[in-house]
Order: sequence, then C-alpha cells, then structure tokens
Amino acid sequence: MPALAVAEALRERTAEVAFVTARGRSGAGLAAAEGFSEDTIPLQGFQRRLSLSNLRTLAMAALALPRAVRIVRRTHADVVVTGGGYMAGPVGLAAWLNRRPVIALEADSHLGLANRLIAPISRRVVLAFPLRGRIGRRYVVTGRPVRRSVRAATRTSGRRMFGIDPGATVVLVVGGSQGAGSINRAAVDAFGPEPPFVVIHVAGPRQLDETRSLFGDAVPGPNYRLEGFLGELPEAIAASDLVVSRSGGSVFEFAALGRPSILVPYPYATGDHQATNAKWLVSAGAAVMLPDAECTGPRLRELVGALLSDRRRLDAMAEAARAVGRPEAADRIADLVLEVAKR
Repeated sequence: MPALAVAEALRERTAEVAFVTARGRSGAGLAAAEGFSEDTIPLQGFQRRLSLSNLRTLAMAALALPRAVRIVRRTHADVVVTGGGYMAGPVGLAAWLNRRPVIALEADSHLGLANRLIAPISRRVVLAFPLRGRIGRRYVVTGRPVRRSVRAATRTSGRRMFGIDPGATVVLVVGGSQGAGSINRAAVDAFGPEPPFVVIHVAGPRQLDETRSLFGDAVPGPNYRLEGFLGELPEAIAASDLVVSRSGGSVFEFAALGRPSILVPYPYATGDHQATNAKWLVSAGAAVMLPDAECTGPRLRELVGALLSDRRRLDAMAEAARAVGRPEAADRIADLVLEVAKR
C-alpha cells in the first residue's frame, strides 16, 4: 500500500500521521494495525455503467464531505495526502475548503478519476510514472513508494524464513491479493506436483481450494508450496530467482528487490494499467510479458524453462530491474510533504 509506505517514512521523521479510509472496503484497518490513527467513512465507488447503486454512491459522497471536513479540522492537518480511490475526492476537497495544501499520490500508470478531479486543487501530484500531458512544477515523478518491509528483505533472509536451501532454484507464482485463475491453472499444469525446482505458489485465499483441486488425486511434493495468502510476500520475492505474476503495483516491489519476472497483465484492469506496468519493465529488459489469453501450462513451462536455463540472461534481467527500481520513493515523497508543510 503506497500510502502506508509514505506514512512509515513520515513517522521516521517524527511527523504525526492520521488516516481516513473507506469503511468496509479493502485496505480499511491496515493503518490502525500499523499503529496509525485511522478514521473510516462509509463510501463506495461508482459503477462504470448505468446503475441504481450510483444514486446511493452519490448520497454517500455528499455525506462523506462534511465528515471529512470535521476530520481535517479535528486533526489540525498541515498537509493532506490523498492516495487515489474512493476517499481522495471528499478528503481532498475537505482539505481545500479548510485551506490546507493537498498532495495527490498516483501509484498507477494512468491518472485515476479521483486524482484527475483533485489535481487542479493539489499543490503537487506525485506520479509513479511520467504521464503524457502531466508536466510542469505541479507534477513530480518519484516512482511508486514501497514499504520498509520490502526494502529490508534479502535473498538470505527470505530463504531462511521459508527454509529453502541457499543453492536451490526458486520460482514464485502470485496473482495479486485475490489470486488469478489463469495463472493458477497454468502454474499447476506447467510444473505439476513434483517440480524440479522450488515453487512458492500464492493462489489467493478464495482460489486456494479450487487450485488445490487441479492436482486431482496427486499431493504436491515438498518442492511445491501452495498458499492461499502470504503475509511475508516481500521475503518470498527476495527468496526467488524468478517471479510469475500479474502486473499491478507489485512490479515496483520486483524492481526494488531486483527480481526478473514473467508478467501476465489482467486484461480488464482500469485504463489497461497492468499492461502499461508490464511494458515498463519489459522495455527496461527486466521482464517478459505473457498475455493472459496465452497463459497456458505449456507456454508458461516453456518460458520459465528458457529463463532458468540461461543464468546470464536471468542475471541481466535482475540487474535491469534494480536499475529502474526506485526504493527511495517513499523517502522522497515524505520529504516533499514536509517541505510543503513548512511553507
């Protein structure tokens, strides 16, 4: 979560940080679990089609604004940093109404709807990627901030955590927080229950049982580690020689840790940003892109086998990933926030 990465960097600089999140939505409660003050406001996103639920969303947004205004006043915020998504609009507008400077974070390869709306009232718009037409002093490209737990992970610590031999070859398969059916099916078909290398496969909590059933009567051997969820994902990335994954915000973690990857963009992502993320690493020489429609067991087996058998290419991809990774992004953004606060 990019906002948490920035919050950690601000806390290290002795700044007081408070969160406002959407009640009942993904991500709510994460800040409080990390020791930050967290207020929640009922809010949901708009459907990108005609729907009666959008009337309810409008009503919730109207009620969210005065609640956000009260929170901004109560916390005596010097700066309000928005992270995109549902809450960016009401909280950003609340800050503007209270004459508090706004800094908008855009963590994807396109400017989301909320950030497009509040960009004109923002002191700075911090971008993960350079975006066409978003130029001038207001826009700052820093890369996507990653958390301290990512930056601290190493190959040695990751392999120690998972009990993997230092000389073993490790492939990490992960389809995002909810899993990816196409990747799950392809991985099981490609590697089978007894792969010749260690496979750490994070199938997603809701897809674990379905993925396990793909093995039929076979039981995955010790080299195939099937998980529904992995809280220590940064350590798993660090422990791996190659990652097979969707190409959401996690690509910045691969880059920060210098890990080569095979990326399977989710074809229905908003603004097709996963394809853009993948192309960024591919153009740097750090990744290979596999379209979702072509993500089959034989094709994945072919790609993984070709990369693992060419250590020089794999090492070159790892170096390319490190070259474009920006692990210092959270620190840069925290310094920018404090600079705006002083003004």
